[in-house]
Amino acid sequence: MKLLVKIHKKRGQEPIIARTVLDTGVLINVERANIESMSGEVLIEVADPEAKRVCDRLKEFGAEVERLEDSVCRNEEECIDCGECVSVCPQNVFSFDEEWNITLKTEKCVLCGKCVEACPHNALSLHQ
Repeated sequence: MKLLVKIHKKRGQEPIIARTVLDTGVLINVERANIESMSGEVLIEVADPEAKRVCDRLKEFGAEVERLEDSVCRNEEECIDCGECVSVCPQNVFSFDEEWNITLKTEKCVLCGKCVEACPHNALSLHQ
């Protein structure tokens, strides 16, 4: 399961991802991180059965945690299957099926936003 973790440094410099791994014993895969001077956002992936325990521990450290079901959303009425998203996505979220229609594997998305910027019909949006 993907979790979007928002960190506020007003709460201190505690390495909350590392502490969460140590405290829970759950391995966490960091897929993307954007840390500024006073706040940050980290996209992590954890095994589904362990997600609640990880969420609870991160919240104890003062982080905001959001479960992501669909990272990227496609408006099928606007999408013309042009393939711009296929060409720019570094995670291979998008591909063509045998009928040349765009298919998505949203579980691969790391919320980089490159597909949204590239889409000429504004058919894509990020869940944030």
